[in-house]
Amino acid sequence: MHQRIDIPRKEFAWLAGAVIVAVVFKIGLLLANVIPFNSDEAVVALMARHILQGSRPIFFYGQAYMGSLDAFLIAGIFKLIGMNIWAVRIVQIGLYSFTLITAAILGRRLTGSWKAGVLTAWLLAIPNVGMTLYTSVSMGGYGEMLLIGNLILLTTLQITRDMKNDSRNKNHLIPWFLLGFLSGFGLWVFGLTLVYSIPAFIYLIWYWVRVRPKGQTINPSGPWRKNLLSKINPGEGNLREYPANYLGIALIGGVVGCMPWLIYAQRSGLSNLVAELSGSAIGGVESLSYLGQFTRHALNLSLFGSTVIMGLRPPWEIRWLAIPLAPFVLIFWGAVAIFAIKNLRRDLKVGPNNPQYSHVLLLCGVILLVVIGFVATPFGVDPSGRYFLPVGVVMAILASQAVWEWKAKWGNYVWLSVGVVLAFHLWGTLEVMRTTPPGITTQIDAVTQIDHHYDSDLIEFLRSEGEYRGYTNYWVSYPLAFLSDESLIYIPRLPYHQDFRYTPRDDRYPPYDQLLDQTLRIAYITTNNPELDDHLRSGFMDLGVSWKETKIGDYQVYYRLSQVIAPSEIGLGGDEG
Repeated sequence: MHQRIDIPRKEFAWLAGAVIVAVVFKIGLLLANVIPFNSDEAVVALMARHILQGSRPIFFYGQAYMGSLDAFLIAGIFKLIGMNIWAVRIVQIGLYSFTLITAAILGRRLTGSWKAGVLTAWLLAIPNVGMTLYTSVSMGGYGEMLLIGNLILLTTLQITRDMKNDSRNKNHLIPWFLLGFLSGFGLWVFGLTLVYSIPAFIYLIWYWVRVRPKGQTINPSGPWRKNLLSKINPGEGNLREYPANYLGIALIGGVVGCMPWLIYAQRSGLSNLVAELSGSAIGGVESLSYLGQFTRHALNLSLFGSTVIMGLRPPWEIRWLAIPLAPFVLIFWGAVAIFAIKNLRRDLKVGPNNPQYSHVLLLCGVILLVVIGFVATPFGVDPSGRYFLPVGVVMAILASQAVWEWKAKWGNYVWLSVGVVLAFHLWGTLEVMRTTPPGITTQIDAVTQIDHHYDSDLIEFLRSEGEYRGYTNYWVSYPLAFLSDESLIYIPRLPYHQDFRYTPRDDRYPPYDQLLDQTLRIAYITTNNPELDDHLRSGFMDLGVSWKETKIGDYQVYYRLSQVIAPSEIGLGGDEG
């Protein structure tokens, strides 16, 4: 961006303080060891290890809607401090720090006040449990998505400034190219960035219609047909006259930004990529009609997603947090919603040329697209609230604007409301920390909530017994591989659901299968599934296989099998039904 960002010394100190508090808060959680290292995070860490070994993955192993940027960033930190869980988490801390800074700049650009921007950062410095969780662990792209989303919104605001000023400077092509690049790049990094980019472009078209001189129409024979770069100059046209040409520049930027996505599409087919982007990976778990799915997703949104994004409950269970403060927090966010609706109505009425215009329509567009995408796609089956992270940042921006408006009316008493919200977030986090396991976990299903404090004991036992290969479920396989420096390869061919459902998508990395095909000795590891344990024992006996078994924490280990037995031989590892 070509506009300077000048921040007064006092506000800079407060902003730096918010970032420091956020970093210290996350480091404290990591030192307390209350955030388990789960399999999704381990897959990203393994990708980073493989990148340092020469691999160049385009997408998260086994799914093609989340790019490998996170793994490349982690690989860089691995190079500096070694391959460990702390390196993975450091990347997330860095990403969230930049998200806070860009959110503060957004608040400033929207209000003209650095005070509002700094307050936005503080509201995010100690976030609710859901935001804390998904910005602390590496799930493949959530941290990057929030940062890229903020940059998309900032670039959009810069373009609206150029439109309003009737800019004729050639340099103002840069924001359009940057917007396209960020949108395309975000599409590859994580498709959820579409909730920013789609509203951004719709908003710019609407904004252009409202700010262009009355009676002016689009000129289809403008300089785009001849030579865009040479014709758009101070003497021959401007942004108001040729919006289609600037959209063309954005399209070029988009193609450049999503080049990894396009390369993958050329190799693997566009239809498969689009299907992944629209949620085909989780669509199979729903057998309802589309109307039934829509209704279920709307219920997940209203009851589960909304309560997580307000911090009323943790993402992985129905348990109300910080109950004494919860009513006041509900009142606060209700007042913020009323403030946003009020400003939205005013903006639609007065238009962008009015000095009171606040761009709240752009922020509401992000919220609206999150809601539409959630209820209309298979992603709505997930009640964890993680897809509502963009809403959390937008809510903080809107809240900071509301608080400063309220302060003008009611004075310093409004700071009490901010203190209550931050205290509520901290209280809720401390509550869930006290119950470890599961701790602050990404695992919604209680069956998958494994006590990882026994991981080192499991690794030591398997090594001492010489059991380096075998079968397990998804939630054991990849943490075990990463923590053992890939000396222990147990591929996920066992179900973790109580009804023995299984999907081949759990088997993320085919080279591990090849290693297992060459082994002459295998073991089995299960977790929290007594019926599966009974099935394994029965299957072993039916095939005349002898074995030993032991329990290590949540891990049930079957070892010293007298012969190599694949799960398919005892009726396991079939397709998900």
